[in-house]
Amino acid sequence: MSAHHDHRASAGPVPVTLSAPGRQPGAAGDPDTDGGGPPLRSKVTAALAVLACAACCALPVLIGAGLLTGAGAALAEQTLLATSGLLVAAAAGMWWLHRRRVSRGVGGSAAAGSCGCGRNSCGC
Repeated sequence: MSAHHDHRASAGPVPVTLSAPGRQPGAAGDPDTDGGGPPLRSKVTAALAVLACAACCALPVLIGAGLLTGAGAALAEQTLLATSGLLVAAAAGMWWLHRRRVSRGVGGSAAAGSCGCGRNSCGC
């Protein structure tokens, strides 16, 4: 009895690249987006909000290590919470404005060669 195995030469796994329909990765257009998701500035602002929140959660460790006093930690906590809240609101606002512009077709690559009618006027 012998076992026969089929050994075919393989070049390895084939990489798969996904992109939005009609857009090529790295194509000209809106440099703040990555294919229809939230704009990069919104992602960065949200990441900074997460960082401020993590710093707020690290305050008890800093107090235990003797790097902060109770009063300093209370002030830092209030400042970090306010900063985190403002950054989350700013990220949400930037994302909302981006979605509004995209849905209207203003400022994107679709507006460059499109003609149509608005509420009060028509034009190309």
